[in-house]
Amino acid sequence: MSLTASRHRRSLLVTAVAGTTLTACASRSAQLSHSTALEQVRAAEIAFASTMARRDLTGFGAHIAEDAVFINGGNPLRGKAAIVEYWSRHFKSPEPPFAWSPSIVEVGASATLGYTEGPVTAGKTVIARFYSTWQLQPTGKWLVVFDNGYVQCTR
Repeated sequence: MSLTASRHRRSLLVTAVAGTTLTACASRSAQLSHSTALEQVRAAEIAFASTMARRDLTGFGAHIAEDAVFINGGNPLRGKAAIVEYWSRHFKSPEPPFAWSPSIVEVGASATLGYTEGPVTAGKTVIARFYSTWQLQPTGKWLVVFDNGYVQCTR
């Protein structure tokens, strides 16, 4: 083997080892404890809901993944742009038409998927229930990837 080939091989080996080490370190540093992930998902949902109260459509969109799907009563809205466009109608009036807050928050074992569920209210009346799936992004931010809601039945 020539000296040049030997150096090239060594360089490739060093690069591979360094890349593997950095990936392993990044994976470890990204691992969240269950309780930390729970609190982050709860905080993300509360921040998401506050965008409605503040009438902040741009902030609303900042909580939604680019490839998110909002089930929308069986007529799925696919992608952040379509979701924000559809939801813009709820941001037109000076007063929010409804509010929501999480009553159930859970995360998966990997602490990279989260779930929130809770009531949607108009004033003091519960009008619906929401169900959201959150995903931890490489940036460390939680974004909604799936969302659904159903009108509450009264009996």
